[in-house]
Amino acid sequence: MLTACIQLCSGTSIDTNIQAVDALVRTAYKDGARFISTPENTHFMGGGTKALFASISAEEDCHAVAHFRALAKELAIDLLIGSLAIKLSESKAANRSFLFGTDGAIKARYDKIHLFDVDINEREVWRESHNYRAGDRPVLANVDGLDLGLSICYDVRFAALYKYYAKHGAHIMSVPAAFTAVTGEAHWEVLLRARAIENSAYVIAPAQGGVHEDGRMTWGRSMIIDPWGVVIAQLNHDRPGYCLADIDIALVNNIRAKIPAWRQNTVLGA
Repeated sequence: MLTACIQLCSGTSIDTNIQAVDALVRTAYKDGARFISTPENTHFMGGGTKALFASISAEEDCHAVAHFRALAKELAIDLLIGSLAIKLSESKAANRSFLFGTDGAIKARYDKIHLFDVDINEREVWRESHNYRAGDRPVLANVDGLDLGLSICYDVRFAALYKYYAKHGAHIMSVPAAFTAVTGEAHWEVLLRARAIENSAYVIAPAQGGVHEDGRMTWGRSMIIDPWGVVIAQLNHDRPGYCLADIDIALVNNIRAKIPAWRQNTVLGA
């Protein structure tokens, strides 16, 4: 199965962001991709709390959900929108992944479990929990016979989530992200490769990249990693684009048979 990771530099205009995604998805489709994924914050990024809640909608009213549902159906692809901000109330949103099937139906939804509440340095202090409500459950879905474990960005630092997915049959882990330039340079690739290696699973990681309207800088470098931890496709920059790679279930099964760490537990202090 040929898969594509879309890289974006999303801003505060939902219509502009949707148009950018649509164009890249169609181009990746023409290159043969039939499973296509986009980053975290696909349809809105930046502008602060007031702009966020003035722009986003509940799921049933969300223009982006309707557009991407129709796009998946038109192209007959599996389309993973890494995340959309979905309004839950006047002061809380969900950071939610959507997997649309070839018929346009929503095959899975995943709300980001681990919210990005960090103090990177004096200039970069993030409190995602101020605007978002955390999810409370992992979500598995199926893409063309392959099982997919859903996650978003900061989740990648919590290895137990991916161990859960591997033990429940996931062949692929998705990590759509908007990593900061600082943490991206230091940790992005090493964390993604670690999740692939320890679970003998593919990792697909579409990312935001560049300087956004509010001055935030994201790392980009979208990539696809195989179950041996090899980066098999990558954008080596922070500009919009996409990368492509084949997903082969036989490779997952072969590596898992050799090194079954994905199903083994070590209990300390017992």
